[in-house]
Amino acid sequence: MAERHELTVADTTETVTAPGSLADPGVPRVKSAAKTAGRTIAKFAGILPFGAYVALGLAIPMIAVAIGAFQNPDTSAFTLSNVSTATHGVYLDGFKQSIILSVLAAVIPGVFGLLIAYAIFTAKRGNVLRQVVITASGVFANFGGVPLAFLFIASLGSTALVTGWLNDIGINIYSAGFSLYTLSGVVVVYMYFQIPLMVLVILPALEGLRPAWREAAENLGAGSWQYWRYVGGPVLMPSFIGCVLLLFGSSLSAYATAEALTSGTIPLTAIQIGSFLNGNVLAGQGNVGKALGLGLVLIIAIVMVFYVLLQRRAAKWLR
Repeated sequence: MAERHELTVADTTETVTAPGSLADPGVPRVKSAAKTAGRTIAKFAGILPFGAYVALGLAIPMIAVAIGAFQNPDTSAFTLSNVSTATHGVYLDGFKQSIILSVLAAVIPGVFGLLIAYAIFTAKRGNVLRQVVITASGVFANFGGVPLAFLFIASLGSTALVTGWLNDIGINIYSAGFSLYTLSGVVVVYMYFQIPLMVLVILPALEGLRPAWREAAENLGAGSWQYWRYVGGPVLMPSFIGCVLLLFGSSLSAYATAEALTSGTIPLTAIQIGSFLNGNVLAGQGNVGKALGLGLVLIIAIVMVFYVLLQRRAAKWLR
């Protein structure tokens, strides 16, 4: 009887659980689920404004451009005439001129920007110089549009200040074939903000080169050329190409500076799109501008895919 009584008491004790204890499946699980939900909401709440910005400023306009590129402006029916018009004649020449301009305004500033960034990186008193150059580069990289065009017209125009100084010492740049209002002149103007942009984006990659790599190469008997040929160059190359692609995209999408400088005399795609937006269209070609915009979107998308791939490759070495 005693043994049977003890078993009964033990069974009773095991089945009785206090509310809120670890064995209770009620309130603690509800609180845990609420905390998990709260953490999830807090995690994604920070990116909601950015998501709304991307949706309103990028995704929705891009979808509208893609749909309009294949629509008849009069009947809204599906058509390929807009794309066909955008890839022939003066519009095809606009894509060619835009790509040529973007390549020149990316490669040349890319090389100069790399040299300037390397000079800052190797300077003995690099902290003060680095801060000054980064601050100036941040200002110059965001200076463009009509003010920049006016600055160069007032300094390097046919009758401008710097041009007059050069004429006084016997150098006539316009007689030598240079003109600020041609494709080469636009490249010179673009270098004003492209070089500082290159300095800003390539300097972190240079700082990611570990001094131990240089020391190890020197201990093995490698000179400066061999270090850059077999160690520093291969590590830095993906970042350099990625930065050049970024400059290419920046030049391809620039509009206001070239428009104010040339008044549309150079058939650039960005200027042609601006002309359509201003209402300068022919009958039945109201959506050709959207087809041109779709072409630029596709080019930028291809460039950005290569940029992301190169950045991932560079990140493996620069962690």
